[in-house]
This record gives sequence, structure tokens and C-alpha cells, in this order.
Amino acid sequence: MLENIKQRVIREAEYIVKEESTIRKCASVFKVSKSTVHNDLSKRLEKVDHELYLKVRDIIETNKKLRHIRGGIATKEKYKELRHEKEES
Repeated sequence: MLENIKQRVIREAEYIVKEESTIRKCASVFKVSKSTVHNDLSKRLEKVDHELYLKVRDIIETNKKLRHIRGGIATKEKYKELRHEKEES
């Protein structure tokens, strides 16, 4: 594996652990695709740093469990904002 890829994988993983971030947010911060981050963290990281991989895996699993709740909150906020705009008109 190329050294620059190893460094990117480690930086992404450290960011996820430090911020308890999502793959989407991490991809946005590092300006790479969600697929790249997912591959980095689910395949490459295990080969580079197994201990860090286990931490990241736990965070990603937690995010997966909470995904449906976050989606519901986002939808609720969207329609709340639309109602507010309609009332102001």
C-alpha cells in the first residue's frame, strides 16, 4: 500500500474516533468520496492499525444503529422549517 494512502487512512480513522463522526462527514472534511472513506476504514485500516480499526468499527456500528433516528429528525426539522416559512408569507 502506498504511503500517502496509509497516511490518509490513519487521518480519517483518527478523525472518526476523535469527533465520533459519520463516514459522510469524514468524506466531506477530507474531500474524498464516501466510498473511498468506507473502503479505507473497513478494509485498509484493518491491515494498517488493527487496534484503531476496532475503535472505528464500533463507532460506525453505532452510527448505523442511529441512522434511522437521525433521518427522522432531519425530516422533522425540514417540515418544521417549511411550516415556519409558510406562516411568514
